[in-house]
Amino acid sequence: MFGSIDKSKGLLFVTYDLGQVLRATMDTMRREVEGLEANRLLNTAPEDLKHYLVEAHGVAPIQLLKDQWYADSEEVQVDVRRDQGRWIDDRSRPVLIAGERVEVRVPFQGEPELFYARANTFNMNPPRAIIEKNELVLRYDTPADQARDIRALVDRAIADIEQHLDWQRGMIDAHNAALPSAAEDAIQQRRTRLLAQSQRASALGIPIRRRENAPNTYALPTVRRIAKPALPPATSARFEPEPVWAIEQYEQALKIMQDMALVMERSPAAFRSMDEEALRQHFLVQLNGQFEGRATGETFNMTGKTDILLREGDRNVFIAECKFWRGPKAFGAAIDQLLSYSTWRDGKAAILVFNRGTETSTVMSGISSTASAHANFKRVLNWSHESGFRYVFHANGDANREITATVLVFHVPT
Repeated sequence: MFGSIDKSKGLLFVTYDLGQVLRATMDTMRREVEGLEANRLLNTAPEDLKHYLVEAHGVAPIQLLKDQWYADSEEVQVDVRRDQGRWIDDRSRPVLIAGERVEVRVPFQGEPELFYARANTFNMNPPRAIIEKNELVLRYDTPADQARDIRALVDRAIADIEQHLDWQRGMIDAHNAALPSAAEDAIQQRRTRLLAQSQRASALGIPIRRRENAPNTYALPTVRRIAKPALPPATSARFEPEPVWAIEQYEQALKIMQDMALVMERSPAAFRSMDEEALRQHFLVQLNGQFEGRATGETFNMTGKTDILLREGDRNVFIAECKFWRGPKAFGAAIDQLLSYSTWRDGKAAILVFNRGTETSTVMSGISSTASAHANFKRVLNWSHESGFRYVFHANGDANREITATVLVFHVPT
């Protein structure tokens, strides 16, 4: 990976090829996915694992902190044997005279090894400098009988280095932009392969025992962000596959409820005096009409005052809470109630918020702030809707059992 040119000579941007480094970093990410213990990978929420991989294998471009630079000077013996203006008999040996050394130190952020990486665009006269920890050091030795404009030399050197860093930045940005999709593909491919293997092994009808010498390590990235994140917490216990309610069915259920809201808007007199339980009954009728009699043989049912549940075995496929808007605190309690149910690993849920008389902006702001502040909140999903949000929460006590929760706000006639 690294070239043979001695970095101590001070040559920057020549030691190795940046394109190769970035490809190696991407390959290291894929090897890490392949190297994770199977159950460890399967028990980790894919989105959390992807986020970790993006952080671990993303490359931080170098940023010079020129506003923090500083200079120092000291007396030194200067070797003038290469000074063509002096008469020197033997230029093979050092010729030292009194002089001054000026050092300009420029702090930087980013991966120090990038100073030695050549971008696809470069020139044949690379800059020189010394890299010490998180500082770029420009060093100038001047004989006492000479005068040099050090500031002009520094400005030219910084401009040259900045040019090379700009050439790098486009390649690094492209790598970082491609990383989420590449990580997601690597995770999905291995998960699919492992689940298929598990099904084939189970079909044998013979107890399965893990080999003692099975690999369980993973490679470190070649070029990475300085602060390497930790893998998301997950158990290495045997992974038990669980059914997943297809996103298409989830969206269908949400559409049924939104269509019901249109009925409410078109016939306000019929719904003006209804409470939560009465409104919920109307949603249940429509949902059962669409989902009853499917292969699961399950129907939406009521197990609590405002619950809408679709069950598979001992766990819930879909959960919905119907609540009138009574402020952020009450909405937080609705989230708590929703998360109190036992769901599949990839649970689906909805909170139907009936709003009577409160400004829509107030309701939407209260929902957003309450959801993001919840202890089980994980992330906001990109879901474009004029009166709703979509979030991912984790189940109580298990960060890898995720629940996708869509919040819909319906206006109920006053």
